[in-house]
Amino acid sequence: MSAIPTDPDPFPFEGGCSCRALRYRMATRPLFVHCCHCRWCQRETGSAFALNAMIEAERVQLLQGEIELVVTPSESGKGQKIARCPHCRVALWSHYAGAGDAVCFVRVGTLDAPDHLPPDIHIFTMSKQPWVLLPPGTPAVAEYYSRAEHWPAESLERARALKASRPPAGPTAG
Repeated sequence: MSAIPTDPDPFPFEGGCSCRALRYRMATRPLFVHCCHCRWCQRETGSAFALNAMIEAERVQLLQGEIELVVTPSESGKGQKIARCPHCRVALWSHYAGAGDAVCFVRVGTLDAPDHLPPDIHIFTMSKQPWVLLPPGTPAVAEYYSRAEHWPAESLERARALKASRPPAGPTAG
């Protein structure tokens, strides 16, 4: 097992799919990294959890290829859009209904150096596999959590700026 890198700001990071048809770059550190242990993520990934780095979509640059957005159901009932390689079908990131297209949930395992992004929090641990041992010192919650309680101040500020830049939801005059 490799040690977690200690470089405080190794960004930008690049990643891609298995067949190398798609390449992308994360320009900055993500807002937050979730390790989700819900049954839905287990089923969708075929693994014990999903490791997603939340980042503003404007900070993710597609360097090569064309993604295919696949609309799938989600546990919330609102669905999600998964950005996949049309060739090898690897999922690179998702857009969930709550944040819309403004936020990418980048699959950490698709980064060239995924060991730079360990989880900031473990969520939905009530349904984690019993053989998964959570590391001491990393927050873990039974379901979801309050951003105000767990996110760093810089990430909260970035989220506020993102929300302020988006048009208000609801009907438009016309």
